[in-house]
Amino acid sequence: MIPVSPDQFTAAVTGRLTLDVPSFVHDPFAGVGDRPADPGDPTINEGPPARPAAVLIPVVARPEATVLLTQRSSDLSNHSGQIAFPGGKIDPDDASPLAAALREAEEEIGLDRRYVRPLGYLAPFLSRTGYLITPVVGLVEPGFELTLNPSEVTDAFEVPLAFLMDPKNHQRQSRELNGQRRYFYAMPFGERYIWGITAGILRNLWERLSDPIEAVSERA
Repeated sequence: MIPVSPDQFTAAVTGRLTLDVPSFVHDPFAGVGDRPADPGDPTINEGPPARPAAVLIPVVARPEATVLLTQRSSDLSNHSGQIAFPGGKIDPDDASPLAAALREAEEEIGLDRRYVRPLGYLAPFLSRTGYLITPVVGLVEPGFELTLNPSEVTDAFEVPLAFLMDPKNHQRQSRELNGQRRYFYAMPFGERYIWGITAGILRNLWERLSDPIEAVSERA
């Protein structure tokens, strides 16, 4: 595993990502062909225009950094019961994907934005369900208290960042769906099965940051 402290992670993120909003967030079709998509879906660019959404990747600044994840309610129509980041669709009143991600984190799990230091955007991720999801990485100071919205989230838990940033834990899996073989990443952690969009975004984060994280780790 790559040992990642909060300082090492922050240095890696701020060296590779920015908080400048990508222009294509406002035009879901612009550049979609070059963006990470829901793995293995040949119909990803078909159908109506993608709907903009945002998620927060909350990295908790513990002595050994962790990532705060949620388990979605089984009553939701999309991705019910799955492991996810706090987030949702971008509303017209949201000033930016960051504003949407922070709002959704407050609504879903009660994470007060005062504890979140935004660090940078990852490239948007096009989901099979028709959302263009912009992930924003944020460093979360310990001391926060969570209040889960049971209609959206049934649990919130933390996974060591070092585990998620270790490519040995990135499993390439597949399953048959509607007569087609679909491929995706999975990162099983104990009884938690992290896969699909969440694992794909984490994989994208690792790909974006693996070199600087290793370099900072070697210097520490």
